[in-house]
Amino acid sequence: MHELAITQQVLEIALKHARRAGARRIGVIHLTVGDLSSVVDDSVQFYFDYLSPGTLAEGARLTFARLPARCRCRVCGTEFIPDLGLAWQCPACAELGGDLLQGREFYVESIEVE
Repeated sequence: MHELAITQQVLEIALKHARRAGARRIGVIHLTVGDLSSVVDDSVQFYFDYLSPGTLAEGARLTFARLPARCRCRVCGTEFIPDLGLAWQCPACAELGGDLLQGREFYVESIEVE
């Protein structure tokens, strides 16, 4: 259900920037989504289709660029894409865990307007 609030924010951001640019219409909204963000693309699209009619974004297309999780080992400093199971293990030294560098993102990357 948090996708409704997220989608409302995406729409507000896109509309604000489209108005600033003097746009007549928003064609595409490019979103970047981390694999660990728990955002479901289809839910965002569903809510966008529900919220956007009657706005500059009516009929706009959403694109979703997924970012994989990426960690850095606290012991040896190796950066790696973890197995998304419960225990993240460094492929270089076998240490468990690590610092998350990427994977929780969710943001509007760009907007295409007319």
